Amino acid sequence: MHERQNDPLVGSVVDGRYLVLSRLARGGMSTVYRATDQRLDRDVALKILYPHLAEDASFLDRFEREAKSAARLSHPHVVGVLDQGVEDSAERSLAYLVMEYVPGKTLRDLLREKGRLTPRIALAMMDPVVEGLGAAHDVGLVHRDVKPENVLLASNGRIKIADFGLARAVSTTTNTGTLIGTVAYLSPELVTGGGADARSDIYSAGIMLFELLTGKHPYTGDVPIRVALQHANSTVPAPSTLVPGLAADIDELVQWCTSVDPEDRPIDGNALLGELRHIRTTLTDEQLDFELPDDDEGKDDAPTAATGAVPGGTEVIDSLAGSGATEVIGGRGGPRPTEVIGADQFRTSVIANDVQHTRAFRTAPEPQSAPRQEPDSKTRDKAAARDFKVYQKQQAKAAQRPEKSLHPGHRGRRNALWIVLLLLLAGLAAGVGWFFGVGPGALATMPDVVNRSVPQAELLLAESGLDSPRSEEEFHDEVESGLVIRSEPAAQTQLRRYESVELFVSKGPELFAVPNVVNRSEASATEQLDGTELAVGEITREFSADVADGLVISQTPAAGEQSPRGTAVNLVVSQGPEPIDVPVVSGLSRAEAVEAIEAAGLVAAFAPDGENSRDIPEGAVVGQSPSGGQLTRGETVTLTLSLGPRLVEVPNVFSQREEAAVAELEAAGFVVVVDYTFGSSVLGLVAGQDLTGEQPEGSTVTITVT
Repeated sequence: MHERQNDPLVGSVVDGRYLVLSRLARGGMSTVYRATDQRLDRDVALKILYPHLAEDASFLDRFEREAKSAARLSHPHVVGVLDQGVEDSAERSLAYLVMEYVPGKTLRDLLREKGRLTPRIALAMMDPVVEGLGAAHDVGLVHRDVKPENVLLASNGRIKIADFGLARAVSTTTNTGTLIGTVAYLSPELVTGGGADARSDIYSAGIMLFELLTGKHPYTGDVPIRVALQHANSTVPAPSTLVPGLAADIDELVQWCTSVDPEDRPIDGNALLGELRHIRTTLTDEQLDFELPDDDEGKDDAPTAATGAVPGGTEVIDSLAGSGATEVIGGRGGPRPTEVIGADQFRTSVIANDVQHTRAFRTAPEPQSAPRQEPDSKTRDKAAARDFKVYQKQQAKAAQRPEKSLHPGHRGRRNALWIVLLLLLAGLAAGVGWFFGVGPGALATMPDVVNRSVPQAELLLAESGLDSPRSEEEFHDEVESGLVIRSEPAAQTQLRRYESVELFVSKGPELFAVPNVVNRSEASATEQLDGTELAVGEITREFSADVADGLVISQTPAAGEQSPRGTAVNLVVSQGPEPIDVPVVSGLSRAEAVEAIEAAGLVAAFAPDGENSRDIPEGAVVGQSPSGGQLTRGETVTLTLSLGPRLVEVPNVFSQREEAAVAELEAAGFVVVVDYTFGSSVLGLVAGQDLTGEQPEGSTVTITVT
């Protein structure tokens, strides 16, 4: 259930990008929120580190490097790191890590529900965890905090391991002599001052497997430091001591992983993965599904996984290494009250030495990186020795059952038979030693054959002493056709030479037929493409006289073409016919007007009736409809032709006063010119006019004034 207390970050936006929706969990080093990446519109898990860490410049530098290293790790069983940064504003200073949001629950939640798991379920849970660790170890990453709280069980069934690199980043901000980790899963070498490498993760994974099988932790104590010291000084008991009836192979697997000496453990996750999968295939269904009878379930104490005292947070623990010392929670991040801590060894803890009145629990500075370790002869010899030991036990038991009794009196005959039997056993032992030492049963390391051709892969396998592989083809969007995508088992896994290897070979990208979306609406076309394995590409718009506005004119690639997954299909969408500016043709002759209109892609038509015009000569264009604006190609412009000026009766102004005559003629639409008989007006009367009768409007009438 999400925590939604009065958290000031809920509802705010971090670094201008991440909208905080709700608080998921709190720990000693950070608080985790569910947020939305507003730039990419996706849900993410946002880990906000506590202020005392964000204010440490050396920590921020290490934090950035570790986040970048973790971000380069891309694996289906590892929670992806998407982004990291620091928001430094006047209001607040936040260091944050953005991770893939995995809805579901943790392995700790499953343990609370089930108490303990059957070997089948426990090994199935461990398989993806170990595979993810192996991928991290391949690139030099060490987790440092493997525990059920960091194993996420997604709603879709996928299992992922979270929080790579954070413990290492925080460890550099503490004083020399400080341990980072969860005390219940802490490896002996960290307790005694050694550095962490891939084998430290293997130890923690072994402790987690013990807990899955038994529901309990191998070590308990009233204070965390006592639990830590048991890791360094004790041998993890076999799970069958708590759950009688578990297969011996499972006991040996747990004890191999939890050896106090790192040299006696698997070298990394890949080595453990091969053995784990081998055991899963060799155990019987009865052994895999083994459960204690119901009447035995209540005999032991309640399993740790079922208790409520297993918080998922983290804390700082100041511890005393001496006898009778008291451990308290010391507030390194601020003025927190000091309280006594019980046997809560399941938190990620910092076991420090800098609290007043405590003795130092010192460690050596840890290495800067986790170098990749190659399988050595010691590891291979140990595996062969284990197999040979089991075989010897089986043969010895069989040899101890004589097929018939020997008469006591025939002592010489009995001795001879014993000698023959011992010779046979010696020969058999030698044969078994050869078989598991250098023969088909010897251990080999799976070579890396990814991105190699099948012949190249077969050559590498032969050089490693492995048989010819089976191969299966499958589509792949990135790996070229004919090259190996992956192998089963994975690279660097240890296996017997007689075990089979399967190669998954690329057939190249799977091709999909491009659907026909021409003449569909834009919305319909994009919806159809979204329903395929293709993508909607660039959408451009063009005018079209043939395709209606909003419909697809063309597409690229064309319909029916075979294209890889994710290919972008570009669309050209119609804007309808292109608009055309209507030319202005008033005053042009009929022929000129028609030519101009048709050149624009329009059609010229003529009004049935013309109009008189004093200014436009007869036969020229006196008007048009429309007179401007825009039309589409093929539309009509109607023209009106001039009839020339209209005929008007010239008024008779003889003997009228000059002013009255001029006014009457101009009112009739004529232009008046005055001619004075004596050079100027004497009487001011019109003595004559040159035009009479009907004349074109606008004509000039000359009057003579005396």
